[in-house]
Amino acid sequence: NRAEYAEIAAARRIAAESAHLPAWRRRTRGEPRWPVSASVIAALVLQELLPGQMSLKPLPGWLLPVLEGALLVGLAIANPVRIENRARFVRVASLVLILVITAANAASAVLLIRLILTGAQATSNAGPLLASGAAIWATNVIAFALWYWEFDRGGPVHRAHATYRYLDFLFPQMGMPPELVHPDWEPRFADYLYLSFTNATAFSPTDVMPLARWGKFTMLVQSAVSLALGALVIARAVNILK
Repeated sequence: NRAEYAEIAAARRIAAESAHLPAWRRRTRGEPRWPVSASVIAALVLQELLPGQMSLKPLPGWLLPVLEGALLVGLAIANPVRIENRARFVRVASLVLILVITAANAASAVLLIRLILTGAQATSNAGPLLASGAAIWATNVIAFALWYWEFDRGGPVHRAHATYRYLDFLFPQMGMPPELVHPDWEPRFADYLYLSFTNATAFSPTDVMPLARWGKFTMLVQSAVSLALGALVIARAVNILK
């Protein structure tokens, strides 16, 4: 009948219009799981390599690795190849995992800074001091990359479904002429990792601009932590070498 033909025509028209939109504005497949899992595993390894003085002493040494590993395995089962499962428990598990990694690394950073300020014996050797500082700094980069990736436009699944219209972060490709950008380009975890790395080294936005207030505040916190950690570790190491 006419109503069915009209619905079919409207669906075809919408599909044709969507085909001309860039990937970050239309529905696409979920991004691959492995880059996120590899980064989380790297963060867990870095945390395990830290000396005992920079770990949470009240907790058993096996508790955090087991908890983080269990959450990572659960997320991998829910989204083994591509991140497309929008179940609520999957989102909650992902947020808990990021929170645990961030909290553990923040505690390590505070303990390291306290050891430096008190002139503890653990910070009297420049080599181990720099290695510990680099491990905490690198884990900080991964943790904040996960936050940016998880919250930008509702998270990876919502970005794949083009659920949210308004931008939280403006990537260079989003403001360039369409003929200069690959039609299948859309932000993936590697882009958020680069955003986190540049913010931790430059202490300010570089090519990716935060538009949402939560994004600006999160970048502010990351820059402050990175600056305090880097300045104290390097200053202490230089003082030891002298």
